[in-house]
Amino acid sequence: MKQALITGGARGIGFGIAEAMLKAGYDVVVTGLTAEEVAAAPKRDHLKAVRLDVTKDAQVADCIAALPRLDALVNCAGMILREGKEFTIAGFQQVIDVNLTGTMRMCMAAKPLLEGGAIVNTASIWSFFGGGLTPAYTASKGGVAQLTKALAVAWAPNIRVNAIAPGWVETELTKGARADQARSDAIVARTPFGRWGKPEDIGGAVVFLCSEAAGFITGTVLPVDGGYTAK
Repeated sequence: MKQALITGGARGIGFGIAEAMLKAGYDVVVTGLTAEEVAAAPKRDHLKAVRLDVTKDAQVADCIAALPRLDALVNCAGMILREGKEFTIAGFQQVIDVNLTGTMRMCMAAKPLLEGGAIVNTASIWSFFGGGLTPAYTASKGGVAQLTKALAVAWAPNIRVNAIAPGWVETELTKGARADQARSDAIVARTPFGRWGKPEDIGGAVVFLCSEAAGFITGTVLPVDGGYTAK
């Protein structure tokens, strides 16, 4: 059975991806930042939840070393800071370390196990737009998109490296926007599908990018956004 590792997969978009990978026949390991996140991960056959901080080299190395094989790495661990904290150097660096450097850290650690496999990174619609309230998150997701392309070129044809760019999805990260009725209405109005996305909307794209059906696709950043970036 194929093995997938999904960082940040204990909840939110990551867990939506995990459920899709399970349905596709993978054994799946998901990670959470805290013991509470790991304990709260829903229980499924062929699913294991472990604790991992993607900013810690030793933890990343131990996580990869515990895997007997690896066919798909999905980098979905991420963070966003609010209340202007991304406009501080400390806050900016914290977000970059998780979202961008953490993605690179995982890719480098997993590379020896991924011969013939696939990596899917998590970019964002903010890889294409400017997020005035979240400069670090926006910069990190732009960086993830370009990192994806760079690694795709560097590691072809042995490892395919692609990214998804989720739109507005109902998760913990977006609860502030969803609570703001005017902003939520504006988001829905711009989205051709006319609704917020759900974590389960994202998984199919990841399964495809990890599959043989995508065997000649690398270096792409695929929006999964209900058409938000098309307008």
